[in-house]
Amino acid sequence: MAGAFSTTYRTLIRRNAVYLTSIFAGAFAFEVAFDTSTNRLWDTWNRGRQWKDIKHQYLGAAEEEDDDE
Repeated sequence: MAGAFSTTYRTLIRRNAVYLTSIFAGAFAFEVAFDTSTNRLWDTWNRGRQWKDIKHQYLGAAEEEDDDE
């Protein structure tokens, strides 16, 4: 346990610039992962009820009406 802490301290925490950079990089990576996973979860729960799922029904009908005129 002490070896892991000393390794972490030497590589990340010892210098302030590296410490802050690792915090910001970790926060950015977490944000991207969280956004991606919540968007996939939302799309799964709402499959068939979103515009991207049903737009072909309405756009196809509008094109057919334009052809009749």
